[in-house]
Amino acid sequence: MSDRTARRAAAPLATVLTADALLHLFWATGSTWPAADEKSLSHAVLGVEAPFTPPVLLPLAALLLTASGIVVAQSVRPGRLLRLGTLAVAAGLSLRALAGVYWVFAQDTSTVFHRLNLTLYTPLCALLCVAALHVARHRRTAVSGFPARGEDAVRVR
Repeated sequence: MSDRTARRAAAPLATVLTADALLHLFWATGSTWPAADEKSLSHAVLGVEAPFTPPVLLPLAALLLTASGIVVAQSVRPGRLLRLGTLAVAAGLSLRALAGVYWVFAQDTSTVFHRLNLTLYTPLCALLCVAALHVARHRRTAVSGFPARGEDAVRVR
């Protein structure tokens, strides 16, 4: 996979992960936007009532920002550890997408969560999982254009 293709796949993935992290940080301030209150927000985002407090939200924001950084780093300067991290991001997104498919059939169809899960959360996670897999495929290239072997390969532009 070329550098350009990896960066094209990484950009929207990292953007969504970062935006989600910023939203979690915003909610950690006590805001419930776009919902009227914490209970409504929880039901719209999770489908159940759960606390939207800093001890819950801050680690999630940190995880999302870390995932975003790993994906960008893999697209710019690929390596084994970054590839594993990007595959972990893809695994997490695939699990969320699969859970979303289950929730489409298991949740009450009249809820806000059901509509958001069906139209936004699940399709977005599936698309982002594919993007993460594309980024994970990115490898260093040697001068000849063939994939470089070993960690001591020099990247030449």
